[in-house]
Amino acid sequence: MSLISEAIVIAFGLALTGFAVLMIVKPKLSRRLIESFASSARAHYTEQVVRLVIGVALVVHSSSMSYSQVFAVLGWLMVVTAIALLVMPWRWHHRFGQLVIPWVTRHLKLYAVGVFGLGTVILFGALGP
Repeated sequence: MSLISEAIVIAFGLALTGFAVLMIVKPKLSRRLIESFASSARAHYTEQVVRLVIGVALVVHSSSMSYSQVFAVLGWLMVVTAIALLVMPWRWHHRFGQLVIPWVTRHLKLYAVGVFGLGTVILFGALGP
């Protein structure tokens, strides 16, 4: 179980850093991907299941990571928010996305910096001592 959670956490860190690079290199493609978030019930539930799996992996693997308490809290936040979004009507998430996504796409480079930073921190935490 710990090996699987470690692999998921590392894959998540790599995915975040890769997506940040994509936002800089292919901004139009990145905007389309971001705009697809919560665009349908299927997209919404898929996002939440992925968020739940990553959150559980962070919680499980956090004890082996540098700054374990920080990553445990991050994992629990992901788990709790995923469960909350799973029990809410997906259209609420969609409406929230319609408010937030224009800001994110307007400030894509700034968002990319934050995503890259989070991905890097997760990788350093996972691959640390």
